[in-house]
Amino acid sequence: MSQEAAPEQAVDIPAQGGRPKGLLQQMEELMAALNADLSQLDADLQSAPRTSAEGTPGG
Repeated sequence: MSQEAAPEQAVDIPAQGGRPKGLLQQMEELMAALNADLSQLDADLQSAPRTSAEGTPGG
């Protein structure tokens, strides 16, 4: 995955209290956000109407 695909959130923003977040905490938050995004994408794809593979690229 390229750097361009990174989330909009900057990972070097200090946590509440002015202290920088630990790397583990940053990774856990990013993984939770990624999991939520993937779950939403899966739900969107499951609810999308099925179409024929004809006329689609690679189909």
